[in-house]
Amino acid sequence: MKTTRKGLRDGELEKDTYERLTCSECGKSLKKKNDPDEVFSVRTCPKCGREWKELR
Repeated sequence: MKTTRKGLRDGELEKDTYERLTCSECGKSLKKKNDPDEVFSVRTCPKCGREWKELR
């Protein structure tokens, strides 16, 4: 699983006009899942199911 920063650099993710992360493939806004025991959050695309890590 890649980080969101690497996904932005590789062109897998984009930011919309409100600085929200969107999937380049689907164009959908990413959902966030927080696990209190982890240092990172998991961002997932609701349409294609791809996942990225995001440090908090």
